[in-house]
Amino acid sequence: MHTRTARIAALSLVVGTALAMHVACKAARPPSKYTQKLVILGFDGMDPDLVGQWMREGLLPNFKKLADQGGFYPLSTTISPESPTAWASFATGVNPGKHNIYDFLIRDTTTYIPDLGMVRREPPGFLFGYVPIKKPKVLSIRGATSFWVTAGNAGVRSSILTVPVTFPPEDVPNGEMLSGLPVPDVRGTMGTFYYFATDLSRYEEGNTEMGGILKRLDVQNDVASTELIGPPNPIVRKKIQELRVKSPTPSDSDRAAIAELQAREDVRVPFTIRWNRQAKTATVDIEGRSILLEPGKMSRWIDLDFRINLLVRVHGMAQMLLMNADHELQLYISPVNWKPDNPPVPISSPSSFAGDLFRKLGYYRTLGWAEATWPLNEGRMDERTFMEDLYKAFDDRAQVILNRIDSRDWDVLVGVIESPDRVQHMMWRLYDPKHPMYDAALASQFGDSIARIYRRADQFLAEVLEHVEPGTAIMLVSDHGFHSWRKAVNVNTWLVQQGYVVIQGQQPGDKKLADLFGGGEFWENVDWTRTRAYAMGLGQIYFNLRGRESRGIVSPGAESTQLADELSAKLLTMTDPEDGSRIVRAVYKRDDVYSGEYLNNASELQVGMEDGYRVSWQTTLGGSPQGIVYSNMKKWSGDHGGYDFATTAGMLISNRPIRRPSPSILDIAPTVLQFFGVSIPGAIDGKPLF
Repeated sequence: MHTRTARIAALSLVVGTALAMHVACKAARPPSKYTQKLVILGFDGMDPDLVGQWMREGLLPNFKKLADQGGFYPLSTTISPESPTAWASFATGVNPGKHNIYDFLIRDTTTYIPDLGMVRREPPGFLFGYVPIKKPKVLSIRGATSFWVTAGNAGVRSSILTVPVTFPPEDVPNGEMLSGLPVPDVRGTMGTFYYFATDLSRYEEGNTEMGGILKRLDVQNDVASTELIGPPNPIVRKKIQELRVKSPTPSDSDRAAIAELQAREDVRVPFTIRWNRQAKTATVDIEGRSILLEPGKMSRWIDLDFRINLLVRVHGMAQMLLMNADHELQLYISPVNWKPDNPPVPISSPSSFAGDLFRKLGYYRTLGWAEATWPLNEGRMDERTFMEDLYKAFDDRAQVILNRIDSRDWDVLVGVIESPDRVQHMMWRLYDPKHPMYDAALASQFGDSIARIYRRADQFLAEVLEHVEPGTAIMLVSDHGFHSWRKAVNVNTWLVQQGYVVIQGQQPGDKKLADLFGGGEFWENVDWTRTRAYAMGLGQIYFNLRGRESRGIVSPGAESTQLADELSAKLLTMTDPEDGSRIVRAVYKRDDVYSGEYLNNASELQVGMEDGYRVSWQTTLGGSPQGIVYSNMKKWSGDHGGYDFATTAGMLISNRPIRRPSPSILDIAPTVLQFFGVSIPGAIDGKPLF
């Protein structure tokens, strides 16, 4: 009996070992057949003029050392110079007409309603409205082939880390990928933050313009009960959609039914806050845990479960920051990130990779837009807290990149950090004395915030150089530069005044991001039977084209061409009524700048603004409020989207000399392929630099 047991145990050990070896061999990538190594570090939004200035002043010694070995160049960007568009061209080496990413937003040509412009989502399926039978899916709308896929098929091993427009993750032959933008939060947004306070008025409660939920705290006996609003319940959302489809012109009973469903559409997690006024602290009780919070100290990551029903949960994680517990109680909660080891849909390839990193490194941000720009912009966070959080976001990305460099399991490694972009969006007002939001007192404390993050990038390069093998080729890349955004321009309002958009009845109200993600009302009172052109996104003007838009009236061909010529000429005459300054530097016609199978998805015109001007937030969402030009009084004070691409170049630093003096972001993909001796596909528009 003992002998038989021993034999069974031995056999089990042999089988188990064989299975383990099989799994290990299957998971491990083959040894490299290449001796050369290439590291590409992406710094989103890093401006070549600032890099050049601060290298000359000695603030970026490691950048300067690298540039002296090879070179430093402005890197021509895409039309429009937006991060999704430019990084998609970085990955594929083709113009937007071939990869289909033109902007953060796209519009439904049937309903004209905007949506996120990088992915298409398929909701989960439920049997009897309860039992899950189909998982949700997220599909990329990006076309063309990434250079890491082409290289991987030739045996090049790659590690692709938080590069924008890599969600959902694609299968990378001989490679690994951790997705970047647009990985959403649990609500499916770019980053919904939460702010709870006793001093919020009833008027202030609700959704902010650009991505926050504000809730008033009612404190009784030093205890406040409230709730965290999580993901929409897909079962309830489907019922709402079915009612809307069933009743295009809803009756009063239909409206009441929809309102009742909307009231319970979002999954909520209740929690209480116990306020210790004497100690000036607070304790949050949530899902069986108690978290003691002290003012100004960000909490650890807190695991959260949002219950769709008894069978389905969405797992998330968030951090809490007690902003005040003195005379008022103010609590900030970060966007709820997906948990790396248990996301609703995969955020890495292989799918286990994100969880493996979590087990090695601990908690890290999964949200594509990882920085707290929205609460600062909405006045619910101060500059010091924003900068502290920004450094943490930078370090989150940096630790992942360094970990994978040390793995040595790659031939080419690409890692992108987006903190330079975010700090310039929010702190340009303290760098530019001409900005209407310039504050001398704040500038004395935070006027060097942009330079600080550039220096942090320089320090990170030094860390990378310590970790890579001697002789490794290194490229530093940014996707675009930056401009001061001093005045906002309501392009749709201009189109209304010029007769291209026709409004019937009352002027539509302002739009919010919540309308975008929550299926709100858009384009109310627009008479599409008389509207010839409309603006949406960052500088895009679409024609209401017959045969493409559901209520199109502009015929393709001669009529469309004539409209393009007419509108372009008029846009170039736009001037600031305050001082006569020119607003529009250039207008690009679709057929002149794009080519490829996705050409028809591009806007007919792309407006390129002068420095100091940008399309308004309302324009991006299709709004047309009163007035055309007004001072930008938001903390979001620097930008790049919608500016003339010719004045918004990114930057390239390489420790290898390049063969072309005027490189483009389209050139990076073919450069990588040529570096490894891989044939460059004929569809690629860029040219190799080495």
